[in-house]
Amino acid sequence: MSAIQLWLVEPLADEVARVVRRIADEPDVRAVAVLPDVHLAGDVCVGMAIATERRIFPAAVGGDIGCGMTALAFDCAADVVDGRTAPRLLEAIAAHVPTARHRRVIAPPLPEALDPSQLSDERLRAAARDEARLELGTIGGGNHFAELQRDVSDGRLWLLVHSGSRGLGPLIRDHHLARATPAARSGLAALDGEGDDGRAYLADHAWAIRWATANRDRIVDAVATALVEIVGARPLDETRFACVHNLVRREEHDGRALWVHRKGAMPAADGERGCVPGSMGSPSFHVEGRGVAAALASSAHGAGRALPRVAARRVISVAALERQMAGVFWDRRRAALLRDEAPAAYKDIGAVMRAQRDLVRIVRRLEPVLSWK
Repeated sequence: MSAIQLWLVEPLADEVARVVRRIADEPDVRAVAVLPDVHLAGDVCVGMAIATERRIFPAAVGGDIGCGMTALAFDCAADVVDGRTAPRLLEAIAAHVPTARHRRVIAPPLPEALDPSQLSDERLRAAARDEARLELGTIGGGNHFAELQRDVSDGRLWLLVHSGSRGLGPLIRDHHLARATPAARSGLAALDGEGDDGRAYLADHAWAIRWATANRDRIVDAVATALVEIVGARPLDETRFACVHNLVRREEHDGRALWVHRKGAMPAADGERGCVPGSMGSPSFHVEGRGVAAALASSAHGAGRALPRVAARRVISVAALERQMAGVFWDRRRAALLRDEAPAAYKDIGAVMRAQRDLVRIVRRLEPVLSWK
């Protein structure tokens, strides 16, 4: 069994521990890092970084390939978002940043870098011709969001956007899983990173990351336009930065070239910038990595779920969600749909940051002001 390194808020649940051990037992796996936001999510938990010698595991990246975050500061204090301006901002963001799809007549054209003809198979190309355009610049469901935040140190207004490859990532994952071979011990589907199938997955994976990056950029630009028009807040382009937390890439660790898979795990090389959000009602953090080798130079990508979605919807009422969101502007008409995104459904972000204090340096703490999801 390969080395397992743990950074935890609480002891691993039995089902999570079984997944971790099963993966670590694979002969080609060289190291496993389990991060404080770890929670069960299929064959590979969210909150894990896995290094292999040659094999690539699509499930260890997950379906939302390229999911990540983009942050941008503005030239004003966050108090420009108040009881008068917040409803107008929410209306404008909802109009230009749908959670699902754009209407076909207003869907944006695809940039040349996202031409679906670059995908490896005609079935993927056919699916992407519509979806890539209709979903570009949309948030999606789950824990994805566009959030206006206050820097607690100086009161400045920041924007943080969290989204990924939407419906396209799962299509790419499932297409390549169907061509993968079950690993000997775990049964986890694997591709040879140096074979034709592995290279095809990596090419499609790179396309999905480009699409996810363009998706976030379009959301950021739409929200920035709304801020300019409604409150006169102008973006400070030099502050813009991004990070990706669902990906696989070749990296050198302990003098070896390894495939490092991250699923809900943020690259955290020494000095590398990143964002670690809490929930829609709790703080977020801008960080810099410390490059800890034992963690495969990785960190948590967020608070991590404390309750599965079904359980959260069962035990968290609309009234409880509204209490937990006190002080944050949000679309209360969506309350019934957002109960599984309530702060109580997530781990304590403060505990997560304490558990990984040797993995990242905190640069900035931000409080939520307005949340759209």
